[in-house]
Amino acid sequence: MGDYKIQISTKLIEQLARDNEKVKRKVRKPKPKKIVEQRDEPQDNGRELPSEPKISPTPTPGWQLPPPMYLPVTPAPLPPPSPAIHEVEAIRAVVAESENVLEKLDKQGDGMQQELTRRAKELHDREFKLPYQNPAPCADEKADCRECYVSNAAQDPLKCAEAVRRFEACVRMARHSVGLQAG
Repeated sequence: MGDYKIQISTKLIEQLARDNEKVKRKVRKPKPKKIVEQRDEPQDNGRELPSEPKISPTPTPGWQLPPPMYLPVTPAPLPPPSPAIHEVEAIRAVVAESENVLEKLDKQGDGMQQELTRRAKELHDREFKLPYQNPAPCADEKADCRECYVSNAAQDPLKCAEAVRRFEACVRMARHSVGLQAG
């Protein structure tokens, strides 16, 4: 077999790289229009007014002109929607769907937050619950003793000796019972 060489020009490489782009053509310059002499009659823009019937100044012999015919004007049909409008509608649909998803997620998040708060409270109550506390021993005797001192402190505090003895005996008994339980 023979040796073959392929030469590729830079112009061909550039054309292949710009495959999607259209080849630009040179634009021809328009030729200037010839000036035609204008008539003295006003220009007709294609619309006839019903109040002014147009009559030809010199009718042709033998042929009679038909009466003018007035047709209703219909609006031009709407142009088809552009691709940009379709894109905008698609974007609006995606935004509306996203808003619906956001509302659902907000509701779900609120429910999860309430569940988390409830469980955290249950856990806190279970873990940090104070153990059963024995009521302070001799609370009644202590209250009687204090009341006696408040009412008799200025006159005669010795009147409270009996209340103090009862409180002291109660404290001894409480200490003795705690010592027995610990030992």
